[in-house]
Amino acid sequence: MSAGIDRLVTSGTFSLDGGTWDVDNNVWIVGDDQEAVVIDAAHDADAIVAALGGRALRAIVCTHAHNDHIDAAPVLAERTGAPILLHQDDLPLWKQTHPDRLPDGELADGRTVTVAGVDLTVLHTPGHAPGAVCLYAPSLNALFSGDTLFAGGPGATGRSYSHFGTIIASIRDRLLSLPEDTVVYTGHGDTTTIAAEAPHLQEWIDRGH
Repeated sequence: MSAGIDRLVTSGTFSLDGGTWDVDNNVWIVGDDQEAVVIDAAHDADAIVAALGGRALRAIVCTHAHNDHIDAAPVLAERTGAPILLHQDDLPLWKQTHPDRLPDGELADGRTVTVAGVDLTVLHTPGHAPGAVCLYAPSLNALFSGDTLFAGGPGATGRSYSHFGTIIASIRDRLLSLPEDTVVYTGHGDTTTIAAEAPHLQEWIDRGH
């Protein structure tokens, strides 16, 4: 079996700045029938282990450290032995959720995470969070965008540790230059493509979110 992408949707809550919201998260599993990586271990370690189906988990990749994207990561790591990887600029957010358990490795810009012959290249895309990253896998024609880019615009920037101008620069400079047919696998909701989103950059700037 060649490498592919599986989607698992898990449900829980997102909490920041004193508020809590119900959310559904996309957990992306990239790999073949032998090994995989998990992008964003959200809410439900049992469901993620079941979706892995016995495959060796090589890494737990965190696109950023908002609690809804990392809440199941330590339990999943304990059960699988896989390392948790996070950009160091999101350590302050990580420690709000997991003060007693640090990540195991860093998702530095330009680093490559390889699984089942697929190279996932880390693109540091701050704005939604300081250490937000996307993962680009050209061999799968795929971008895993976390909460940086959605179908319809940028991720939210109205709360602590976020900044609208920064996320716009990240999207413009790092993402919209990718091949137009690249499929964008988002942290919440539906997938989209670079071609579908690129024409709307000025609209997002004008509306301010």
